[in-house]
Amino acid sequence: MKNFLACLIIILSLSSAKLYAQEIDTIPINTKDLNIKLKRSPLPSRTLPLSFEPVKLRPAVVNAKVNYWKTKTAIAININQAQFSDNWQGGGVNSLAVGGLLNYKAEYNKNSYSYVTELILQYGKVKNRGQLQKKTNDRIFWDNKASFQLSKNWYFFGSLNFESQFDNGYSYTTVNGSETATLISRFMGPGYLTESIGFEYKPNKYFSTRIGTGTARQTFVLDRNLYKTNPKNFGVDTGKVFRNELAFQIVGAFDKDIFTNTNLKARYAMFIPYENIGWLQIDHRLDVALTAKINRFMNTSLTGVVLFDKDTNPKVQASQTLALGFAFVFPR
Repeated sequence: MKNFLACLIIILSLSSAKLYAQEIDTIPINTKDLNIKLKRSPLPSRTLPLSFEPVKLRPAVVNAKVNYWKTKTAIAININQAQFSDNWQGGGVNSLAVGGLLNYKAEYNKNSYSYVTELILQYGKVKNRGQLQKKTNDRIFWDNKASFQLSKNWYFFGSLNFESQFDNGYSYTTVNGSETATLISRFMGPGYLTESIGFEYKPNKYFSTRIGTGTARQTFVLDRNLYKTNPKNFGVDTGKVFRNELAFQIVGAFDKDIFTNTNLKARYAMFIPYENIGWLQIDHRLDVALTAKINRFMNTSLTGVVLFDKDTNPKVQASQTLALGFAFVFPR
């Protein structure tokens, strides 16, 4: 009995000591301030040399070319027709109007160099019953510009543009119910060729301003008899077909989608001749086009032109066109 109790006491003592030791081992000790140095293992260690074997890789050839050109072509055809019966009491006249537009633009950008060419061709006619055919649109415009970037928003540029018309232009008079047409303009009567160098400010992609400090414009009137019906002869002396002017020119351009499927395009040009500087001697031209896309192939457009040229007319000239038709843009 005494031996049994002694053994039981020893077992309980050992169990208590073990539990106490486990409880002490779970107490975390902060070793931050303790100067504990780990000794290097006295056992020898051996590091084997690493061996590398070369692996042959076949070079990957990517058949890709960088295209620095960006092009866009827009073609529009507008048709307007009205027909009335002979006994129509609301009034009106049978008419047919057809118009066309071609706008081609190509842009090249590489490093600090850029080149932009834009071609605009417009022509339209209207025929009313009992009247002569009349033009609603007629324009040839070709603009070319090369530039070199000087800073973030400034460029040095050189430009060349040409402007004229396709068909003869007439003024109309009606005498005793009969309409008469008088020739007042034609192809290369007038025609304008303008060269300019200077600086361009372009803070973003949709707005730019050219400051042409050195600008020359040649006015052509190849028909020597046009002065008989147009006394001003577009500033060209009678009997001559050519006139040259040196000037200071400012050209501002804006082209942006202002709403969904709605684009606003505007171009303003101011031409100040050096030989006769004065407010009434400055030529102004503003072209504005607002185009709204209806669906993939149809759109509606509102265009307007405001022009003041003392060699053409002493008053401000203006034209406006509203059209609904088919439009095709490449690439889409």
